[in-house]
Amino acid sequence: MADLSFFTASASLALADIAALAKAELVDPARAGERISGVAGLVEAGPRDLIFFDNVKYGDQLPGTRAGACLVTERLQGSLPPHVAVLRCRDPYRAFVAVARQLFPSSLRPQAGFDSEGIAPGAIVHASARLEAGVSVDPGAVIGPGAEIGAGTRIGSGAVIGPKVRIGRDCSIGQGASVICTLIGNRVTVHPGCRIGQDGFGYLMGANGHLKVPQIGRVIIQDDVEIGANTCIDRGAIRDTVIGEGTKIDNLVQIGHNVVIGRHCVIVAFSGLSGSSTLEDGVVLGARVGLNNHITIGEGAQIAATSNVHGDVPAGARWGGSPAKPIKQWFREVVVLERLGKETQRENGAKAGRKEKDEG
Repeated sequence: MADLSFFTASASLALADIAALAKAELVDPARAGERISGVAGLVEAGPRDLIFFDNVKYGDQLPGTRAGACLVTERLQGSLPPHVAVLRCRDPYRAFVAVARQLFPSSLRPQAGFDSEGIAPGAIVHASARLEAGVSVDPGAVIGPGAEIGAGTRIGSGAVIGPKVRIGRDCSIGQGASVICTLIGNRVTVHPGCRIGQDGFGYLMGANGHLKVPQIGRVIIQDDVEIGANTCIDRGAIRDTVIGEGTKIDNLVQIGHNVVIGRHCVIVAFSGLSGSSTLEDGVVLGARVGLNNHITIGEGAQIAATSNVHGDVPAGARWGGSPAKPIKQWFREVVVLERLGKETQRENGAKAGRKEKDEG
């Protein structure tokens, strides 16, 4: 099978250009004109590829690398084979990302599922919908009455944009996503399969049945938000569900009604945010974190993966565990429990030995 790549570099870069872009020092200036056209891992790299090296754990892979150049710290540069051009910098991975973004800008936004501009055959756009020039709508997408979509936005195949929804400019709505009762800012990416703006889960429970509570709020998504595949964001019951500017949400996250998420938060896969919870700016939730309803996670706080949070978390704190608590306290408790378990095991073993001796 032919070697197939879904992303092609926009142009090659000279090592001198890479050094300037990455704020790195090219140790051998004589190689400034050599060109790089790709990025790769240590093992897969070829002579025109750039790699980075910042972890001695992978040092055994270095002697066999065929890479043309490597971003590396001064401490580790001596580990590189002589044929690899050395680009010395303080943070190799951050520098590597900067170069990769320059080489492969098309990877930063979901690719079009159907190579066309404008409204493709098979798309359904209501007569009252307003689309600015430069909007692309792929086959099978549905744009509802009164919807407004800004220039440069692409609506993927099978996506449904509900009545009166507003979507800003340079956004991407992935294949099969549904967006209703929602206002979206500029440069927002919604990956395939997302469900945004559907009913929040609200019922008055009773012995004779559960009475549905009207969900009449909206979802507000501010600029530069990215929402991973198959994530669900419920609209508010009375107040709006809000996703703050620059926040990044992974795949398969559930965000309940009335949740307010601040700016530049990070929420990792399988996390669940119960209704009316609040994340202040810069909060990070690890994978599989669960938040109880009506709690606040303070600005800059970090919650460890698989934690369950039942109360407010102070700003800047690091919590973990189930129920979650300050992470140092959690670690101490884990150590104590492990020690108690070992002591109990030894005591049980000693008792069993004495019993065998007595019976013998």
